[in-house]
Parts: sequence; C-alpha cells; structure tokens
Amino acid sequence: MTPDQMSARTSRALAAAVAAGRDLGLDVSDARVVYDVFSVVVHLAPSPVVVRVPTVLPPYDAGYRAARQRQELAVAGWLADQGHPVIPPSPLVPREPVLRDGFSMTFWQFVELDQSAEPDFVRQAGLVADLHVALRSYPGELPFLSAAEPRFVTEGLAALEARPDLLEPADLDRARREWEVLEPVVASRAGFEAVFPGIGLQPVHGDAPAANIVSGPDGVLYSDFELTTFGPVEWDLAALGPECEAAYDEAAGRLGLRRLDQDVLRVVNAVGMSRAVACLALAPQLPLLVDALKPAVEQWRSMPFAGGLGG
Repeated sequence: MTPDQMSARTSRALAAAVAAGRDLGLDVSDARVVYDVFSVVVHLAPSPVVVRVPTVLPPYDAGYRAARQRQELAVAGWLADQGHPVIPPSPLVPREPVLRDGFSMTFWQFVELDQSAEPDFVRQAGLVADLHVALRSYPGELPFLSAAEPRFVTEGLAALEARPDLLEPADLDRARREWEVLEPVVASRAGFEAVFPGIGLQPVHGDAPAANIVSGPDGVLYSDFELTTFGPVEWDLAALGPECEAAYDEAAGRLGLRRLDQDVLRVVNAVGMSRAVACLALAPQLPLLVDALKPAVEQWRSMPFAGGLGG
C-alpha cells in the first residue's frame, strides 16, 4: 500500500469508530487517533473510551476476528470484575465487538498512561507469573494455542512463494520444512502432549504479556488480551531471554507455579519465529514490516532447526 492508501485506511477506521461511538450514545466531538500500526486506536474524547480497530489482517479474517474479540472482552472483563489490574472493557457500552463499515472494533476504558516510564522487561516478566495465577481460575472455554495461529503461518508461507523480494527462496524452503515439524505440535492439544507429556497447561495471555504491561495512575496494568489462549505458560515467555526467564521462575516458585521447561521454551520460540517469518506476507498492507522484521529473520537463520525437534 502507498502512504496515501494507508492514510485513507486510517481515516476510514477513525470515521467508523466515531460513528459507532456516536450511535452508542457517546460524546465523540474531540475524537483522535492515538496509535496506528496493526490497529487504529481511537480515543473518543471527551468520553473516557478508547476504540481499537484492527486494520492489518490476514485474508481469512472475516468472522474470525469478531469471535476472537468476544473472547478478549470476556477474559479482560472477567479479570477486571475479579479486581485484577487490567485495562478493562468500557463500562459505558456493551461488552461486544461492534461491526461498522467493514471494521470490527472493541471499546475500552480510557486510562491515562505514564508515557515516561521505561519498560523493565525483567521485572515485568516476574509480573507475568501473577497474571498466570489470576488466569488459572478463568471459568470460560479457551481454544488450545490459538495464539500460534497455524492457519496464518501456513497461508502466509504459501503467499510468500510469489514474493521472493520479501523472503529469499532458501529461507522460504527452510521455513516450510520447519513448519512441517512444528505445526502438529501446536495445532492440537493431543499433538502437543505427544511431544511434551506431563507439561501443565492453563489459560495464558498469548501475546507477549511482559511487553503489554503498562504504567497507569495507580500502578501497572495488564493489557491487550487479543490472543488469550489455553496452553503452556512458556508461550508467554517466548523470546525474552535468560534474565526474564529467571525472573519468572523466581516469582513462579513464590506463587506455587511450576518453573519453565527449557525444551518447551525452545519449541515455542521456534513457533514464534515461524509466525514472524509468515508475517512478512502482511507487508503489502504494512510496508514497515519489511525493515522491522529483518532482525528477527536474521536471528531465526542462526537458531536451531524447529527448536531442536525433527533432528
């Protein structure tokens, strides 16, 4: 997409969010965009409401996105109702995704964040253990490792066959062979347990929670539950490194959780890299991904094949 096309997409998302908010009875007279990458995030000022409008999506996303958004609202809403520190769904509108002008959007409570706070990922990795304790009691049904997005990886790699400018053929060959080993492990609980018998599973955040902890006026808040899923806790610690893993293990021991399993970590790290490589297929919608993903692709080339599985 050209810059003009992306700007037009942002304008359409803003207009849809404003129209949806107005229809829900909100004062949206000073609405403005506060973030625009994979989603357009709109503060419906002066109302204390933020709307997240996903805009960079895989081709199959129709319907799937709304179902995932309902799950996200349910999990974040339940955590908020239990008194856990999260950015909650807006109490001013129903806890349901809203469809408007081709966009499916969610409404959240506006929180004044401390933008000057430097992220401390080691400390925040320890806080992930507290979130895992809270999520263990979640009463709803969650799909197994949906955050791995197997369909997204499979279709993304297929699309990249026609785009050697985005991924070299030798890299694509490795990615496909690697995914043949990894996909059965994350596509079903039975496939995972066949490789990792006895590894405890539970609800997890699904989307790098240590990077999605923000500083609010009264302390830290957990946010962005778009990929909440059922799986191994290692999924939430992927790609953070030994210091963060040690911080999590220390907190987990204190809270009565199990320590991280290094074999599982290696495999979920490999799955994460497969997702990153497949994400290049979204570059036509978001050109900045080409440069943004270069370090990940270079790191992936140096990693063990399929996290050590398959020889």
